[in-house]
Amino acid sequence: MSAGIATYVIPTTDIDAAKALINVLAGEPHTDQPYYVGWNVNGLEIGLNPNGHASGMTGPTNYWSVENIEAAVRELVAAGATAGQPPTEVGGGTTIATVLDGDGNVVGLIHRAL
Repeated sequence: MSAGIATYVIPTTDIDAAKALINVLAGEPHTDQPYYVGWNVNGLEIGLNPNGHASGMTGPTNYWSVENIEAAVRELVAAGATAGQPPTEVGGGTTIATVLDGDGNVVGLIHRAL
């Protein structure tokens, strides 16, 4: 069902300070926009989201890569998860969604149209 964890997004209130820290570890970002800063580290997308807290993020979120995000949400809810953020297009053909496990942990889902 999933190709594994593809993206790790960190909400931040100070994008410049957070970017400075990640730059030390990962070098310069491939994307540096006011709405998102991202690095590719050995195939894993590491991102900073300055609007994350405002959109309900309570901490870093792992996003599992899935082929069909709507079906993945349905299957996870059927398995006991609670729906979180519905599938949302975030730009560049990328759609994200979240569900919550039984302990309230956020599980992210991501689909990138090629």
